[in-house]
Amino acid sequence: MELHKLTNPLQAEEIEWRVQQVIEAKNGKPAKLIVVPYITNRSVMERFDEQFGWANWSNEIREIDGGFLCTITVTLPSGQVISKTDGASRTAIEPVKGGISDAMKRAAVQFGLGRGLYNFPKVFVEAEGKYIPEWANRLLDALVDSINSGKPQRDVIVLKEEHVRQLQRPQPQVRAAA
Repeated sequence: MELHKLTNPLQAEEIEWRVQQVIEAKNGKPAKLIVVPYITNRSVMERFDEQFGWANWSNEIREIDGGFLCTITVTLPSGQVISKTDGASRTAIEPVKGGISDAMKRAAVQFGLGRGLYNFPKVFVEAEGKYIPEWANRLLDALVDSINSGKPQRDVIVLKEEHVRQLQRPQPQVRAAA
């Protein structure tokens, strides 16, 4: 059975970017955020619904010391039942909900969903503070589109606010009638 609905490239709206590390400005160099892509848990559910039908898959969450295990079980059209399990720690923000979501996303990777995210380039965002600025979201979405188009990518990408202008196509100028 082909799992194309699970293994197709993720679209920008299925990905959330999180700050992995903040690098403070020093020696005249601007501050940078290292950001990494994650599939959203809602996208996991939607992709499993599309691939197997909502009645042909389920997940089971078990609490373990410091985190959660998620087992995703699917029923194939042949009737064969397959289960895969992975786990995650409690998260710093919303420890229970975040840990459960992360465990489910990790279990989904066992089926091939979102596995391509591990091949994304290392992404730095030049920004002050500890949050991804709004302007960077447009660039991150464009990066996902570029990766999905098959264009070669650098191993390391640095996004700057000035790059947003490159996304905006110049508007044709309309001349007034003489």
